[in-house]
Amino acid sequence: MSEKLKVGILGGTGMVGQRFISLLENHPWFEVTTIAASPRSAGKTYEEAVGGRWKMDTPMPEAVKKIVVKDVTEVDKVASEVDFCFSAVDMTKDEIRAIEEAYAKTETPVVSNNSAHRWTKDVPMVVPEINADHTGLIEFQKKRLGTKRGFIAVKPNCSIQSYTPALWAWSEFEPYEVIASTYQAISGAGKTFKDWPEMVENIIPYIGGEEEKSEKEPLRVLGTLENGEITLKKDLVITSQCIRVPVLNGHTASVFVKFRKKPTKEQLIEKLRTAKGAPQELNLPSAPKNFIQYLEEDNRPQVKLDVDYENGMGVSIGRLREDSVYDFKFVGLSHNTVRGAAGGAVLCAELLKAQGYITKK
Repeated sequence: MSEKLKVGILGGTGMVGQRFISLLENHPWFEVTTIAASPRSAGKTYEEAVGGRWKMDTPMPEAVKKIVVKDVTEVDKVASEVDFCFSAVDMTKDEIRAIEEAYAKTETPVVSNNSAHRWTKDVPMVVPEINADHTGLIEFQKKRLGTKRGFIAVKPNCSIQSYTPALWAWSEFEPYEVIASTYQAISGAGKTFKDWPEMVENIIPYIGGEEEKSEKEPLRVLGTLENGEITLKKDLVITSQCIRVPVLNGHTASVFVKFRKKPTKEQLIEKLRTAKGAPQELNLPSAPKNFIQYLEEDNRPQVKLDVDYENGMGVSIGRLREDSVYDFKFVGLSHNTVRGAAGGAVLCAELLKAQGYITKK
């Protein structure tokens, strides 16, 4: 009998679900034993259900090809077979909130890639290096749900990963005003160029709902856990513009920052290079050895050269320099479907296991 925790993927046939399955191949702690998707996929093998829609660069893992897909709405049936679930379901926000809570109430922890519960008061929204202590909300959530081990945890929006880690690393210098323009890959919309030929040689200056997330979610991630709720980061304002660009993977950010305590460029670079948190201290399986790299070259970070830094789990920062209006400006890059989506959720689950929140049923 495997000592690994049995994992279910809710929404396993979509792009993020596929990324979960790829990342969990040969994972030392977790094993995908159950895949659930829409009723139209239920009853088919995973290989049949995905068909020609496999979007990863690596082949579909052999171990999942013959798994028979279950109906994600048959909550008790799916939950009975797993220790916990990753959620990447494609539904309305209300439907996602309801189904993730339904799974949690079966005493099955849910680590979600979806945005539906990011502002639920007692659901932690976690970047493990930055706010591992926010998982303390889970005890309050379990009281509300009436559960002993079931709960929901979420990861934040993919685009904020390219600049929020830098703001966190620089917290002692008190950044208080930020402009962040993001240039976002098409995989963030679950697309490839084959699916979305209009994006070839094109830029679309609008991504629905993205600017609000980019401005508000960092304030929760950088906030503090007090009396069972998150107090948003005070004295920090972010304004954002989000643009879809013809790149497959990798969200780039162009960022301007004002600080209350004036740092030198050298101090800022040192803080980036030494930034680490709970995943590094606990040596979690998916943790990047170095969370943030600083690149000296004027033409870095580049998507083609740097998006896979630390297997896509690291953040790349470059072009840090003083600005004539703000104090400093820089460019950030993160892998939107690895660190920004499935990989960030896997790291979150590893943290929750290390903290004792996810165990065998």
